[in-house]
Amino acid sequence: MVALENERRRADRIWSVSRDIIVVLDGAGTLRSVSPSWSRILGHPPHEVVGRQLAEFVHPEDVANSRFTNSQVHCDQGLSSQENRLRTVDGSYRNIEWHTTSEDGLVYGYGRDVTDRRAFAQELNSSREQFRHLVQGVVDYAIYMIDLEGHVSSWNEGARRIKGYEPDEIIGEHFSRFYTDEDRIAGAPAQTLEIARREGRFSAEGWRVRKNGERFRASVVLDAIRDDSGRPIGFAKITRDITEKENAQRDLEATREALFQSQKMEAIGQLTGGIAHDFNNLLMAVLSSLELLAKRIPDDPTSRRLLNNAIEGAQRGATLTQRMLMFARKKELAIERIEVPALLAGMNDLVQRSIGPEWPISTSFPLKLPPVRADGNQLETALLNLIVNARDAMPSGGPIVISATREALKKSNRSSLPEGDYVRLVVRDEGLGMDAETLRRATEPFFTTKGVGKGTGLGLPMVHGMAQKLGGTFEIESKPGSGTSAILWLPVEEVEMPVSRPATVKEFRPQTSQLKVLAVDDDPLILMNTASLLEDLGHEVIEAHSGTDALSKFRAGNDIDLVITDQAMPKMTGTDLITAIFELRPEMPAIIASGYGEGIEMPRRQVVRLGKPFGQVQLAKAIDEAVGKKDLGKSHTFSAPG
Repeated sequence: MVALENERRRADRIWSVSRDIIVVLDGAGTLRSVSPSWSRILGHPPHEVVGRQLAEFVHPEDVANSRFTNSQVHCDQGLSSQENRLRTVDGSYRNIEWHTTSEDGLVYGYGRDVTDRRAFAQELNSSREQFRHLVQGVVDYAIYMIDLEGHVSSWNEGARRIKGYEPDEIIGEHFSRFYTDEDRIAGAPAQTLEIARREGRFSAEGWRVRKNGERFRASVVLDAIRDDSGRPIGFAKITRDITEKENAQRDLEATREALFQSQKMEAIGQLTGGIAHDFNNLLMAVLSSLELLAKRIPDDPTSRRLLNNAIEGAQRGATLTQRMLMFARKKELAIERIEVPALLAGMNDLVQRSIGPEWPISTSFPLKLPPVRADGNQLETALLNLIVNARDAMPSGGPIVISATREALKKSNRSSLPEGDYVRLVVRDEGLGMDAETLRRATEPFFTTKGVGKGTGLGLPMVHGMAQKLGGTFEIESKPGSGTSAILWLPVEEVEMPVSRPATVKEFRPQTSQLKVLAVDDDPLILMNTASLLEDLGHEVIEAHSGTDALSKFRAGNDIDLVITDQAMPKMTGTDLITAIFELRPEMPAIIASGYGEGIEMPRRQVVRLGKPFGQVQLAKAIDEAVGKKDLGKSHTFSAPG
């Protein structure tokens, strides 16, 4: 009896303190008794529950599929892990997992609240599904799993897009098939797995292969996946196609280098242009003085020879300054419509005799090569420079081939040229070629690989400057031992243009009578020599040392017939001065003398441009043109030979 009493008290304690719901049902499914946990979990007081059917508290959707209802309580065997939803006092439902047994016509049920566990499992499943969709939805990265031996076990959309395989084609296959043949032979796939297994992670960039055999540049990360005990169970692999990124980076580097070279050449051009301008002024003083002196020295052979040598040396210096100005793109060009084959045909015999028979020149042109926009004299000089360079690159002789093609450049072209039609003119030799450093510096002024006294280093810079000023460009393609191609890109000129090149005259006689001329220059030497040339031509000269000085003297004298002014002067330029004079006397003949070819445009003005350095003949021609000019807007340029 004592033992039975003890067992009953133990059962009462379990009934009272159990966290699970304990219920007793009769054969009709009526609740005969419920433990206190019913109230703690579901909220109903026991006296409101006892005597009612259990099915009244079960969710309607669970009644039909539940074995733990009034129609199932007579089962001989107990239930295990039977789950249904019971209604709480506030109308919500809790998930209860039941275990039952029956005895003497009664059913004893033990119900555990698994609501939180089910909610967690549902969230976990939802999270896993979201992650699966996330991984599958990534198209810019190949994300997939491989087992410890390297076989693919999953495959996302990014992997299909980047590598080209469908999931059923690749799952189960070894990941080494993505490697190049040379990497497989070198054992790269096995090394990749070993590093990831040992260090937990492997990352690198390299070449990979798509299904169609195309290679692409890839950034690869391989992470080891471990179980709770730390043992590796597989690998997660992420591959990114960086081909476009690397191409863009290379293009960016090329653009930066081109910008650097452009800025460097621009700086050198500015320096060269400034030096050339100063040399022009010096040579102007020298040449004009020598020209005037030639009329005054006695007719002595020795003196005449020395004078001629001085004039020739000064003229060679003038030629160098013209090349420097051309490189700096500050020399005016007489733009014409040039037929390249005809131009070369006209100079071929002379050039061939000049360089010698060991360097035969041949040409290759299409039948319908369009004309180009160019300065005929400057283009001849540029081609002569390139031909001479080709000859010098082949000391033992060899062929020089000049070819041309028409090229239509689109906006996406990698050159610096704008969209349009161009003639690509190439002078090709089979000489020694250039190394990378020589090629990089080839168009720098004063850089030359020829011996001392054999080259000025201004030939290629002149070609470069001319091409840039014409709206084209100049390129050199060369490798050591593979010869050199010097390439001129010149814009096509389809529209007829008038030829403005003046005819050559051996002897010029001024047509203008005596004039009163206002001569303006901030350089005393130039001003003195200009005045001397004018006086020698029979004109009366008023000298002014600045634009403001000239404007003051012009206002004071109403009998001035002509103004000749330098352009580059402080405070007031030549164009500023002429503009101010035109406001006072719109029909005043005017000449701008300058070594520069840009920055002196005066549309719809009666202005003649005279290139420095100039001689007395060029000065007289410019005066005749300025005084005889009637049509507004016409402008001519007179330059010294060379």
